Amino acid sequence: MWHVVYIIAFAVLAIMAIANLVRNLIVLGGNARNPQSARPYGGGQRTMPGDRPMPHPELLDQDGQVIREPLLVMRSISVKDAREQLDALYNGTSLDDADNSGADSEA
Repeated sequence: MWHVVYIIAFAVLAIMAIANLVRNLIVLGGNARNPQSARPYGGGQRTMPGDRPMPHPELLDQDGQVIREPLLVMRSISVKDAREQLDALYNGTSLDDADNSGADSEA
């Protein structure tokens, strides 16, 4: 008897999930065709008194001006270089000091 109840409950949940998926796809397709009416998540954009869109606070400097430079720059380094940098930080020496001390001990 409980098996039938579980099957019915999961069938109802599956139907609700598929209906929600279809509804979201229809709304997404409508927004893609008409980008002017698309609103960001949260209902709408906050505007400043001059009726200009307000950027996110993390994109502003101390004076309130928009930052025009990349906020995150990443470069790839080898595991050996990363380990040397971590060891230098742990030992309290700079990488230049660590490189010079290694050259002195080998000479």
